[in-house]
Amino acid sequence: MTDLTIAIAKGRLQEEALELLTSAGLGFSSETLSSRRLAVEDESGRYCLIFVKPADVPVYVEHGIADCGIVGRDVLLESDADLLQPLSLNIGACRIVVAAKDDTPLRQLGMLRVATKYPRIAAQHFGARGVAVDIIKLSGSVELAPVLGLADCIVDLVETGKTLQENGLGIIEVITDSAARLVVNRASYQLKAEAVGQLIKSLEVALLRRASGD
Repeated sequence: MTDLTIAIAKGRLQEEALELLTSAGLGFSSETLSSRRLAVEDESGRYCLIFVKPADVPVYVEHGIADCGIVGRDVLLESDADLLQPLSLNIGACRIVVAAKDDTPLRQLGMLRVATKYPRIAAQHFGARGVAVDIIKLSGSVELAPVLGLADCIVDLVETGKTLQENGLGIIEVITDSAARLVVNRASYQLKAEAVGQLIKSLEVALLRRASGD
C-alpha cells in the first residue's frame, strides 16, 4: 500500500514537477513516464502519482482522493478549496496580468469587458479598485478576445509575454506572480504526518540543491 497519493497538474507543469520529484528521491522508469497511464507508482511503491487537469488538483486533494498535489498558484487563487500550502516549489514561474491592445484607452472606458480563464481573480482584482467589469469566461485562446472585439482587455497567465505581443497586446498591469505550490489535504497532514513531513523535507533539500547549482 502506498504512503501518499500525489496529484500532478498535467500540461506545462508536469515535466518540471516530475523532475523535481525525481530530485527528491522518487524513482520512475522511462517506460512508466512515457506511458499514457493516469496513475503510476514510483519504484519504491511508496508514492502513487495521478495526473489530472490543473483545475482538478485542488478538488482531488481537498476531498482526500490525493493526499498532496503540485499545482500553480494561479489555480489555487481561482479555487476556493480548503488546503494547506506548506511549500512553494519555484517551478512554473509566471505572472497573472491584465493585457489589452496597445491603443485601447482603458481608463476612458465605462464598464470594462474582461475576457479570462480566471473569473474569480479578475473580479477580485477590479472589484478592489472599484472598477465595474463584465466578466467573459473563456476556456482558451483568450488573447483573441480583444483582437476580435469580444473584450476590452484580458486577465491571463503569461510566461514570456511573446504570445501577447504576437497578437498585438501589451501588459497593462501585473496582478501577481504565480509558481507551483505543494498542497496538502488537511486530514492527511495530521493522519499521515510522518510521510507528508518526509516528502516536504525531501523537496526542500532538492530545491536547495537546485538553487546552489548542484
